[in-house]
Amino acid sequence: MLFRYIAREILLASLLVLAGLLALFAFFDLIRELDDVGKGSYRMAVMLIYVLLSLPAHAYVLLPAAALIGTLFVLSRLSDQSELTVMRASGLSMARLAAYVGGAGCVVATLTVATGEFIAPFSEDAAKSVRLKATTAIVAREFRSGFWVKDDRNFVNIQDVTADTALVNLRIYQFDEAFRLEAISRASRGVYAGPNRWALSDVEVTRFEGGRAVLERLPSTTWVSPLTPDILSVLRIVPERMSVLNLVSYIDHLRDNRQKTTRFEIALWQKALYPLAALVMMVLAIPFALRTSRTGGSGVRIVLGILIGVGFHFAGRLFSHLGLLNDWPAGVSAGMPTLIFLAFALGGLAYAERR
Repeated sequence: MLFRYIAREILLASLLVLAGLLALFAFFDLIRELDDVGKGSYRMAVMLIYVLLSLPAHAYVLLPAAALIGTLFVLSRLSDQSELTVMRASGLSMARLAAYVGGAGCVVATLTVATGEFIAPFSEDAAKSVRLKATTAIVAREFRSGFWVKDDRNFVNIQDVTADTALVNLRIYQFDEAFRLEAISRASRGVYAGPNRWALSDVEVTRFEGGRAVLERLPSTTWVSPLTPDILSVLRIVPERMSVLNLVSYIDHLRDNRQKTTRFEIALWQKALYPLAALVMMVLAIPFALRTSRTGGSGVRIVLGILIGVGFHFAGRLFSHLGLLNDWPAGVSAGMPTLIFLAFALGGLAYAERR
């Protein structure tokens, strides 16, 4: 009964905080997008659809912070109303209270996984597609010459990738086993015909045979490649926003082509540990809630929760960049912030238990 009561209060408060934060972020998105309303077919209705489709990605990022603030608020309120004092006098230890909070944290962690894996990647991709189709913009362009992708012994230059993952103005440089240039294929457009096949149109193939070059023009041809729209989606979505399955697929692709995978491995570990981070921050809220109940009101608790959440976010970014610079193991770079905050949580619980 006590567990259900504490867990219910924490989850309800966390959902209310999440709703408030999502409303705030949606408002900021609306303000940012107002400047682009009127470009192409980008109207108010399309902008609202884009903002709504962006909310799951915001929810994934905000869920741990919302759970942290909700836990701080509920435990501080229970302490202010002496309910927590009565529970402690009845034999509730800090370890058991942490277990109760952790039980609610498991629900938040499950919701975080579901949002990050099955909702946010698809909704964010749909949001970008809606916006790009309306504004007739290009998804991204890393260099003036476009994107460069290594595929086995082939080097692929893709000038543009449209919102529906069609390739525009691509060149395929084919090399033999001795890495001598065999052929250059140029195509004005490529559409995924699956599995592992791309339908190329308006194709020119230049083959190098001995000391001469032979040019062949084709209206269409099929290009067989392990590249898929999911793999190419990395050109439009940062690794931290990709799903675990897409990250694993792209890491395998990079390894097959002997390319560096550190950044994507760190993102994969961060995705795996992010639900655990939400649980750790909720447990970390317990000692802080007991202190803030004596030193300030709900405003102090909310500010404290925001500061802890921001601190965790920047710690994650810091160790991620340090890992890339120093070539640390991906698990160490991604897991260090969680371990540090877990140590603070356990230390705070031990201190609160002694008091």
